[in-house]
Amino acid sequence: MAKKNLWTREELILAFNLYLKIEFGKTHKGNPKVIALANILGRTPSSIGMRLGNFASIDPYHQERGVGGLKGGMNQVKPIWDEFFHNQEELVFLSEEILAQKENTSIEKKYRDILLDLKGLKGETVVREVKTRVNQSVFRQMVLTNYSSKCAITGIDIPELLLASHIVPWSKNENERLNPENGICLSALYDKAFDKGLIGINKNHHVLLSTSIKSKKETLFYKNYFAPIENQKIIEAVKYLPRKEFLEYHLDTIFDK
Repeated sequence: MAKKNLWTREELILAFNLYLKIEFGKTHKGNPKVIALANILGRTPSSIGMRLGNFASIDPYHQERGVGGLKGGMNQVKPIWDEFFHNQEELVFLSEEILAQKENTSIEKKYRDILLDLKGLKGETVVREVKTRVNQSVFRQMVLTNYSSKCAITGIDIPELLLASHIVPWSKNENERLNPENGICLSALYDKAFDKGLIGINKNHHVLLSTSIKSKKETLFYKNYFAPIENQKIIEAVKYLPRKEFLEYHLDTIFDK
């Protein structure tokens, strides 16, 4: 009897990396991203799809919806899931390092566009900065996927104009930096406005305008870009909705009432 080709920890981490970046409903064997990972691991696209289904089966989002996923291999994937939620930054960066290695490249080469200006840095400083930027890039991929690559306010779907806005800022909560529930996909203008507290989003996901923005009511830019979005409900996330506690934190500490 042929020996089962058991999944290694590295392979499970790479499957989880893909799970975070891919829309649910697109985890099938025909998806080019699934095929690409299958080629890297020397496995079939079907087997990758099954592993993604295992991760879906332990994802609280799907459990709440009553969507089962594939329960057969859930015991194998649960340790990876738990590790991510207890140490997101380490596991995400490790998954990107493994992926780069399997692609016969390095993190530095793969992400050179966002690491170019680090050439003068040395030692621990550069290591820390590389990890931060790579993790921010993965967070952006997760958040854009979660909003189908559309600005949650305008529906703009040009990736070059979109940012993954942290609800609780990166510097304020290390444990939630890479939590997709702590991100909203916004185009540049609204990302900046949200970051600076000029707009807020309440727990029902409606846009609020700050006192300082409302003081500009007579301007053309207010009439064009802010008046139309007041009390508008943002586009619903595909999977991870903005967490209520995060939105409340933003309204309490960043939003200019």
